[in-house]
Amino acid sequence: MFPLPVAQLLPNTPEFESHPMVKPTGFREYDARWLFEKEINLMGIQALGMGIATLMHERGTRPDIVVGHDFRSYSAAIKMALITGLMAGGVRVHDIGLALSPMAYFAQFALDVPAVAMVTASHNDNGWTGVKMGIDRPLTFGPDEMTRLKELVLTATFKPAEGGSYRFVENFAEVYIKDLTDRAKLSRPIKVVAACGNGTAGAFAPKVLEALGAEVVPLDCELDHSFPRYNPNPEDMKMLHALRDKVLEVGAEVGLGFDGDGDRCGVVDNEGEEIFADKVGVMLARDLSALHPESRFVVDVKSTGLFATDPVLQANGAVTEYWKTGHSYMKRRVNELGALVGFEKSGHYFFNGPIGRGYDDGLVSAIAILDMLDRNPDRSMADLRRALPKTWGSPTMSPHCDDEIKYQVVDRVIARFQAMQGKGERLAGQAISDLVTVNGVRVVSEDGTWGLVRASSNKPELVVVVESPVSEARLKEMFHAVDAVLRENPEVGAYNQTI
Repeated sequence: MFPLPVAQLLPNTPEFESHPMVKPTGFREYDARWLFEKEINLMGIQALGMGIATLMHERGTRPDIVVGHDFRSYSAAIKMALITGLMAGGVRVHDIGLALSPMAYFAQFALDVPAVAMVTASHNDNGWTGVKMGIDRPLTFGPDEMTRLKELVLTATFKPAEGGSYRFVENFAEVYIKDLTDRAKLSRPIKVVAACGNGTAGAFAPKVLEALGAEVVPLDCELDHSFPRYNPNPEDMKMLHALRDKVLEVGAEVGLGFDGDGDRCGVVDNEGEEIFADKVGVMLARDLSALHPESRFVVDVKSTGLFATDPVLQANGAVTEYWKTGHSYMKRRVNELGALVGFEKSGHYFFNGPIGRGYDDGLVSAIAILDMLDRNPDRSMADLRRALPKTWGSPTMSPHCDDEIKYQVVDRVIARFQAMQGKGERLAGQAISDLVTVNGVRVVSEDGTWGLVRASSNKPELVVVVESPVSEARLKEMFHAVDAVLRENPEVGAYNQTI
């Protein structure tokens, strides 16, 4: 038997070394995230491994799993604790070592293994850890699997089994790199700045882009798990500004920024303009729908309204659906619809065949962007950006809100907007024309200006995004109107960044 996990233990005590600690809020909508040694300990990670093994047996999944870890000072130790739990549950473990999340997803196909458990905190600050997992490639866990896993772990309802084993897969990174680069090279040496924020992608991204024939200028590609300059997060304006400065300094055609586990890609154009990932998605959708007429796309509710209104996409017969934010939700929907690509404002892009295998890979996204530039030799990245209809959009802004209360706050905000619409009240000077509640609430005014509020799926935060097709002034009016509704809830704290 394994001890029942508890929610809190003090480090540097006998109890911390003898009992599993697992804070329940770490089980999120589609992956797991905890502050290591504050919300989970190594025995708690063992319990997580035993829970995954038990769930695999319950679902009839062949007991083989790929594991990998990102570049954090503690990730390798966490992975080994996870492996101990998986093996105790009778699972055969295939360890690919230091890896990007998409490298682990790729390994499911390359090694013919059904399940994956990637130890990563993604773009979260140091101190965080977590696991991205799935038992049905190319999908990762959604709410149903996470709810059952949480129940198994917190009640210690494990089923130990014989047959667990371990093997280390040597040099798997080379297999992954070969898969990405075994293709025709770019027709010209596009000059690109590759920014990795000293995260895991620094070990792989420059090699891949150089092998494709790009001229690569590395920026913060030396691995350093202290992240001395900024967090490797291409939605963070600090990283984007550093990328902008380097692009302008060296005269690059494009800047590409990768997050901590390499499944997202941020973009700066040749003029130093930071292009939010949803706008890059529209550019790629234009390019790809010309090659694949009547393409189907899926985009998340944080994304620009241009996917629905862009005249080029309409002329190419493209069909777009707005869906829930989150890599697992998007992956699942792209797979269900057989969409060519799914685009998230965060920079997660999900390419199906013939481009990808349905999972999010920042390097596949980077290659698609370089291919787009290669197909447009007479147009710069800035030219392609300017060709889009003009809108004014915000970065993703995240006010603090505790995990235990954030979903209740969002429910209150939804009810408030619904009441305003029902009474005919005006928001930022205009009537509310639509409320989209597939994931939080996207409140749309008469002129097309909109604001989104939803709960973050992986941090104790809310998520706020606004966009206007009219003007920057309308963008700011909508933000202040949405923020005023948020401020009716005292549990909502300060933003990480704002406009």
